[in-house]
Parts: sequence; C-alpha cells; structure tokens
Amino acid sequence: MAWLGARRARGFTLTELAVVFTIISLLLATALFTLSAQTEQRNFEETRRRLEAARELILAFAIVNGRLPCPATTASAGAEAFTGANCTMPYPSATDGFLPARAIGFQIVDANGFALDAWQNRIRYAVSGVAPVGCTGSSTAPHFTNAVNLRTNGITCQPGDLVICNRSPATVTNTTCDANTSLTNQNIVVAIVFSTGKNGATGGSGTNEARNLDNNALFVSRTPDPAGATGGEFDDQMVWIPVGELYGKLIAAGALP
Repeated sequence: MAWLGARRARGFTLTELAVVFTIISLLLATALFTLSAQTEQRNFEETRRRLEAARELILAFAIVNGRLPCPATTASAGAEAFTGANCTMPYPSATDGFLPARAIGFQIVDANGFALDAWQNRIRYAVSGVAPVGCTGSSTAPHFTNAVNLRTNGITCQPGDLVICNRSPATVTNTTCDANTSLTNQNIVVAIVFSTGKNGATGGSGTNEARNLDNNALFVSRTPDPAGATGGEFDDQMVWIPVGELYGKLIAAGALP
C-alpha cells in the first residue's frame, strides 16, 4: 500500500501531460473552427437579409417618387448624387456607385452615411443608365431615374445595358455573357444591389469578382467559391430588380398609367 501511495503522489509524467495538452489543443481548434464557420454563416445570411431589405426600399422609393434612386458617390456619402435633374454618375459610371441609404431610408450605415453589409463593407448599387430600348414613343434618357421621362417614354421601354452572368466572360473586356452563362440579358435588369463580401476590403483577386467593380454593365453572380477555384475566390452576393416588377409595382400604386 505504501508503494501505491508513492506512485499516486508522483503525478503525471511529461508524456502524459503532452497527450493531455494535445487533446485540449485539438478540442480548442475544433471549437474555434466551428465558431468561425458559424460566424461566417451568420454574416452571409445577415448580408443577404440586408440586400433584400435594400431592394424593397428601392422599390418603395420608386413608388413614392415615380423613379429609381440615383447611386450615391464617395462625395455624396449616403445621399443620391445629382447634377441638375439627373444622376451625377452617367452610364457607365452609374454601374459603380453605392446604395443611397439616406434617400431610401436604409438604417444600417457607417459614420458617413454609407450602407453596410455584415462585414462592414459598403453596399454597392447599379442602375440602368442608357437610353431605353423597345419604346413605342419617346426614348429620352435617363429613363428609370427620371420621373418625367419614365412617364413620357412609357412602360414598353426596356433597359439596354445591365447584364448578369454566372461567370466572367473568357475575354474579360467583354460586356456580354459567354454562351450558356447568362442569368439575365440586357433587357431585363433595371437595378442591382450587391455586397463585395468578406474580402470586400481588399477587393478580392478573382476574375469573377473583378467584374463587379470594373465600371461597366456586366456583373457576375454565383455560389461562393474558395480561393483556389477556377476564376478565383468569389463571395459577392447580389440581388436585382427586373423591369417587369418595377413597372408592375408602379402601375399597382398608380404611379404609372
């Protein structure tokens, strides 16, 4: 019995302690990885919720004002940027603006009034800016951001610029989707709201993400890709407003005949 008591008093060996510490380290690493994954998923879902909320606020703005809001600029912060009665950012620059949070009443903003996603990056906003196509009467531009033109041109007018692909064209300067990669065509989308995702602060390095900030009318929307994927990392999120939905909302509200 004395021998057993001496063995118990001896404590753990270095090997036993190393095993214990290894097990604890593995448990902590697993817990931290799980927590990080849960945090990223929450941020992804919260950003999606904010984009959808912004989309609804843009439509509400259109119902009240008879037009879509202009993008905000770095100088205008969260307010619409105007030159006279038209957007300060004419096409194609209008495709590289920010969500006009103050104009539409979006409340999650930074100190300068810019709308933010869950990663605290500024939410982007693009609006159709070229002369509309398919009009039975006048086709004065801008159509969708000018209430007078929107009423005068009529509801047969369609956008002719913004297009969304599921990957960047092979020729990166193209402003049309490659075959079988179109999510929309140039006559469908009147406005786009998007987040540049977790890597928005650095802009990302993938060719697919680059198309969303290259100041033209072609955008990419796809499921997230890791950094090593073809086309590079992709974590942007995007929602858009089709022309038919915009006209339908305005007609239902009596803002258009």
